Amino acid sequence: MLLDIKNLRKDYQRGEQTFSAVNNVSFSMAENDFICIMGKSGSGKTTLLNMIAGLLTPTQGKIIINGTNLFELNDQQVSAFRNQHIGYVPQGSSLLPNLTALENIRLPFYLTKRPNQSTLNLAKQLLEKAKVADLQNAYPANMSGGEMRRIAILRALICQPKIIIADEPTSDLDEESATEIMQLLSDIHQQGTALLIVTHDNDVASYSQKIVKMSSGRLID
Repeated sequence: MLLDIKNLRKDYQRGEQTFSAVNNVSFSMAENDFICIMGKSGSGKTTLLNMIAGLLTPTQGKIIINGTNLFELNDQQVSAFRNQHIGYVPQGSSLLPNLTALENIRLPFYLTKRPNQSTLNLAKQLLEKAKVADLQNAYPANMSGGEMRRIAILRALICQPKIIIADEPTSDLDEESATEIMQLLSDIHQQGTALLIVTHDNDVASYSQKIVKMSSGRLID
């Protein structure tokens, strides 16, 4: 099993009361899965993704990715593990404005120690596959929303992760751009990468193999 989540919970304090943003969630994913989590704003979707990506520490539970329990690692180890095994596409614009598209894509490769090898050719190949090779020297300020989202997805792919996690990958995009993004993600899945996506859009969810709904911090099949 690629991803195994067991009894996951994330509690927050609101005044004197405790509430669970994620409440006792368990599910698993195989290497060839494409799962979409749907739910209203505030249902706990982003909190769940951030825990799976190792960006938030759960109150209780386990997240096992490719045999590793994420939260048995220290902060530095979690960062290195995420960099090597997880491709994360956050909601909205996440590119560094002072870097070109090519530089943004290659950035994760340099965040942890690696063998002496170059990602230049791979980054250019990804740009070609995504049909945005003309953007390699462009800065985010000169890109459309759809173009920036494509570059963010390619950045998530540069370290050849086992799983891509995307939070509302088509938010704030027009219908044509949203379709292009979902076609790109579908192509990535067909090439062997597992996908876990959060969305509130039924059209986006229709691309997945399985849809799970989230409400009040709980998953509902």
